[in-house]
Amino acid sequence: MIKKISLIVLTLVLSTSCVSKKIYTDLEDKYAGLKKENRTLSNDNNDLLKAKNSLTNDLAKLQSAYDDAITQRNKLQNELEAASTSLENLKASYNALEKNSSSAIAENSKKNRELLAQLEAKEQALAAENARLEALKKELESRSQRVAELESVIASKDAAMTKLKDAISKALTNFEGKGLTVEQRDGKVYVSMENKLLFQSGSWAVGTDGKQAVKQLGEVLADNPDIAILIEGHTDDVPYKGNAQLSGNWDLSTKRATAIVNILRENEAISPENLTAAGRGEFAPIAPNDTAEGKAKNRRIEVILTPKLDEISKLLNDL
Repeated sequence: MIKKISLIVLTLVLSTSCVSKKIYTDLEDKYAGLKKENRTLSNDNNDLLKAKNSLTNDLAKLQSAYDDAITQRNKLQNELEAASTSLENLKASYNALEKNSSSAIAENSKKNRELLAQLEAKEQALAAENARLEALKKELESRSQRVAELESVIASKDAAMTKLKDAISKALTNFEGKGLTVEQRDGKVYVSMENKLLFQSGSWAVGTDGKQAVKQLGEVLADNPDIAILIEGHTDDVPYKGNAQLSGNWDLSTKRATAIVNILRENEAISPENLTAAGRGEFAPIAPNDTAEGKAKNRRIEVILTPKLDEISKLLNDL
């Protein structure tokens, strides 16, 4: 039924340029939304890194404050011990002077009162410093736990994406050396397929080998429902002139991306909500267009897989 509907839609698209323009406009709007979402994800990723760096800096500051508090407490402890020794000496002097003169006794008594007042002040300062030290210690432990939780979540996401990359590489082993590469960078997985694997020149109909590669990729994606799937079409800088109903390379790249989406949608386990098709035309090359080899690399489909960051965002909001 889907194939029949697709044939009817294709016939309507080819029969009138106005419908093609509307599809192009819709795809362009969707791509603009995608670009906005991509920027949001990139900003979220940057915010995560900034939050991690900020928490790390806070930990360093707390650790420094904690060390200073230990030093201050030890200093107060030494001063208390020295004052206690002085008190004992004064007591000994008091006992000796008690036998000699009442004036000496009075003077010694005054010194004792002053020393006792100093000791009381130092004891109070030591108690306050110990309380501050305990508070810093609790805050340090709390921040350390939250940083550890954040690092654990990020590490778990990275590990999941690495596992996904390995699964895709294994599933597409038969297509190695045929213009297919799988990479992981910036927390995402990129599956790049050159047009020689997928399309004939100027066409957006996927060939037999290309369909097989996309279907095998879809089997892996079906097991990962929490992954956003962006399919980008790219061309070289040679102007497209193969079909008068197409506006150019941008239109061609969009139709090729949509063709890949339609193959993935044949797998009912893949949620259509996770799929986005976008055309980039010749405006995102990965190689110079001044050689045949460079042009071939630029004519490609990129499948960009992005993990959902809801869990990390919630953890950041709780900090």
